[in-house]
Amino acid sequence: MTVTIKDVAKKAGVSPSTVSRVLSNHPRISKETSQKVKEIVEELGYHSNIMARGLISNKTYTLGMVLPRPAEELFQNHFFSESIRGITTQASRQGYDVLMTAGSSEQDEVEAVTRLVRGRRVDGIILLQSRKNDPIISFLQKEAFPFILIGHYGNEEILCVDNDNEQASYDATVHLISQGHERIGFVSGPTNLTVSDDRLKGYKKALSEHGLRMEPDWIVEGEFLQESGYRAMAFFMNLPERPTALVVIDDIVTFGILRGLTELGYKVPDDLSLVSFNNIALSELSSPPLSSVDIGIYQLGYMASQLLIRHIDEDKPQQLRTIVPHKLIVRESSVNLKRNWS
Repeated sequence: MTVTIKDVAKKAGVSPSTVSRVLSNHPRISKETSQKVKEIVEELGYHSNIMARGLISNKTYTLGMVLPRPAEELFQNHFFSESIRGITTQASRQGYDVLMTAGSSEQDEVEAVTRLVRGRRVDGIILLQSRKNDPIISFLQKEAFPFILIGHYGNEEILCVDNDNEQASYDATVHLISQGHERIGFVSGPTNLTVSDDRLKGYKKALSEHGLRMEPDWIVEGEFLQESGYRAMAFFMNLPERPTALVVIDDIVTFGILRGLTELGYKVPDDLSLVSFNNIALSELSSPPLSSVDIGIYQLGYMASQLLIRHIDEDKPQQLRTIVPHKLIVRESSVNLKRNWS
């Protein structure tokens, strides 16, 4: 026999609407009543209907999430799978579902988000990437619709959870300098992403503060894909004067560099030292194990979900930007046991 909200209300001695308000955490319900109703809900094994809850609270109890372009990055890059795991874990704990949307172009993405927002299909939006001049952010701001960004959006005051990517890249570059490197290159992500800008700034700052030159040819842009690393490696190793070490935007990109170096018979770190970002599980298992900056990917997603739901419930967030700490994990790819730089 299915237990209904009326069964719960009858046993608790309250109205069905009171039960609904308790289930939606309405602030005007007394603690005593709330506790009593929740105990009976547990006792009877009642599972509230999400649509019924929505009628009372005017909520869908669903978060929207915009998946990145190109689609290859989503399936190849551990950052997205791990941040999504954090998002969905926290959302589920707070009684929310997550609805994912994507588009093959910028216009497709805007149209998909417009449908979610204006159709009232979600209570808030999570953006997994911070892009410059993002039309989705402009739309959400115009609609005054709750959203959170993993990353940051220049100096604009929007709700976001992020790392100090400039400092993280600075730390990675200084580590290579401490190993005796003077010719250090940088493999970036797409220039339309703020994370690429921030990490490039940290790299340049470290070189400047330590009196090292920065060659334009030692900075290469790419995507967050293995193939980008492979192409970058081929470019660097054919330069008349090549870097002896690289700071790489992402572990996946670094795997492409490692593959290319192995094919050409070069060794890491003897011929080229590497430090990258994200510290995914495979970084420790690669040959050699990768030095990588752990940015707390799961925590970024978990906190993005938590902060957005709090924003939805409380309207005005108390703090707009939350920083997740980073940590450089040093392994064999950047520790020089012998030096063969020329």
